[in-house]
Amino acid sequence: MPSGGEARSGSTKRQAVRRELLAMLDGMEAGDALPPERRLAGELGVSRPTLRQAIDGLVADGLLDRRHGSGTYVAEPRIAVSLTMTSFTEDMLRRGMKPGGRVLSFRTGTAGARIGRRLALPPEEEVFTIRRLRLADGATMAIETLYLARALMPGLRRHDLEGQSFYDLLRGAGVVIASGTETIEPTVTTPEEAAELGVPVHTPAFLFERITRDAGGRPLEYVRSVYRGDRYRLELDLRPPPGK
Repeated sequence: MPSGGEARSGSTKRQAVRRELLAMLDGMEAGDALPPERRLAGELGVSRPTLRQAIDGLVADGLLDRRHGSGTYVAEPRIAVSLTMTSFTEDMLRRGMKPGGRVLSFRTGTAGARIGRRLALPPEEEVFTIRRLRLADGATMAIETLYLARALMPGLRRHDLEGQSFYDLLRGAGVVIASGTETIEPTVTTPEEAAELGVPVHTPAFLFERITRDAGGRPLEYVRSVYRGDRYRLELDLRPPPGK
């Protein structure tokens, strides 16, 4: 068992290696490969286990991307997601990125008990279930499953959602979103989600669930979205309550 001094020494070495790696990353672009571990450990004058621990920390921080059988690469920067009631398309455009995506499935069926509760509909009411892959600058970002009453937009077709914001479609139909509720929790990708997003199975992700309502409180949509955890971070605008 290492003594307290040895443990502190090991921690100091890892911190020093981390600083060296961070300085190296400053001169690299997203997608650039790190040198092989054996060579990098020699250049930094540390053992491979110490180097690997420092790299593990940067992978956990989303700064590096370790690809099995390929190597370690500079990760794409994470996108700060502000918790506001905007569409994916509007959010990406505001960040100067090109939104995109494709419809993975477009189905009509009865709501059932679970979706009926979320949309305040009878279980036998017909709903659209639309599953979309969302992209930004050509990179996969999220998988979105949208549920809405067919009666809300009876003429909606699959091609309407190809490259189009659903919120723009709602506005065009004269439907105004007045409020919404959103929950966020950590999750991991299922085999199906991982295949669609192009990431390993059980990759950390964020699960967003949103219900939007009109001015009368009627639910308009229920959306379940799985966002890549390696490409997103949450951003909150904190303000003191009035009168404080």
